[in-house]
Amino acid sequence: MEIIVDQDKCTAGGLCVMAAPEVFDQRDEDGIVVLLDANPPAGHHEAVREAVMICPAAAIRLKEDR
Repeated sequence: MEIIVDQDKCTAGGLCVMAAPEVFDQRDEDGIVVLLDANPPAGHHEAVREAVMICPAAAIRLKEDR
């Protein structure tokens, strides 16, 4: 799994951080998403998929390993 974030799309809602705090954070100055781990271990994949689904701005995309 590879995570791609588009900071320009991010609306600073913070739902990704609530869903997967080990993978996402927010900038202190404006709340925009910060990607902590672009290739998280398998134990975080379900939380990352949830973060993608609940992102109101669709600012997070996944490239799944095949």
